[in-house]
Amino acid sequence: MRLLVTGGSGLIGGRLCLEAVKMGHDVYAAEHETSVDVGIPVKLDLLDALSIESAYEKSRPEVVIHTAALTDVDLCERNPELAFRVNSDATAQIALQAKRRGAFLIYISTDYVFDGVKGMYRETDEPNPINAYGLSKLKGEVAVKKFAERWCIARLSTPYGIHKMKKTFPEYVIERLAKGESVKVAYNQFTSPTYVPNFCRMLLEVVERDMQGIIHLSGSTRASRLEVAVKVAELLNLDKALIDPTPLSELKLDAKRPEDSSLDVSKALQILKEKPITLEIGLNMLIHNLYELKAGGATV
Repeated sequence: MRLLVTGGSGLIGGRLCLEAVKMGHDVYAAEHETSVDVGIPVKLDLLDALSIESAYEKSRPEVVIHTAALTDVDLCERNPELAFRVNSDATAQIALQAKRRGAFLIYISTDYVFDGVKGMYRETDEPNPINAYGLSKLKGEVAVKKFAERWCIARLSTPYGIHKMKKTFPEYVIERLAKGESVKVAYNQFTSPTYVPNFCRMLLEVVERDMQGIIHLSGSTRASRLEVAVKVAELLNLDKALIDPTPLSELKLDAKRPEDSSLDVSKALQILKEKPITLEIGLNMLIHNLYELKAGGATV
């Protein structure tokens, strides 16, 4: 299958390209400022409609997986105009081109489309974002539904994994604790931490089975940021006393966070062969891969 993956050098896009190539797909990996490592490179500037059209012409995709986004939640709050241009307007252009060329569009969305009042959100629950990032991604969902003919919206929550330029939360905690440095961690923010390789394999199953509609593809464990940090410390026998439980309100973040945006993955557990995994399994895999990298081995 011919795939066009936007954000091909990102945390999710890069891993997705790797998994898709391993499965034998022809992968066109869109890049902008950072070069891609896997797949056939295609230049793509989300703020330029002609660049989006050109990327489609060069790749002629059967499936487009739109992972590219402005994901810095606080930057989105400080610069909502840019957030909406990247996460909403560009997604509309991606969707229009997909319809025009008969491609199946998969849009990667977020748990932050929800307000965090109740948690364990199902695909049928009504979104109600409380920050600019969540609203811009929700508007992206609306654009996909409006303009694409065949589409899937795949939501995930707090992705973590290994990336050459970006350290995700567990790795940040590991580095701080290993240096004997304290780390402030919110005890009252709950999400569904998602191990990126697991997410990508689930997503590619969605691609191959042409699953349309909305699906939650996060990890299967609801956990606070504090619980994640403590579990990391336990797995590596690091000093838990360095973890400073802190209320979300004291972290001085620009954007308000949903207190419980955890996702219900019952649908994915029921219909997918590649199942959502637990936090403990995901963290064990991450730690194994970090040590493999340090030893010069290959990651899985």
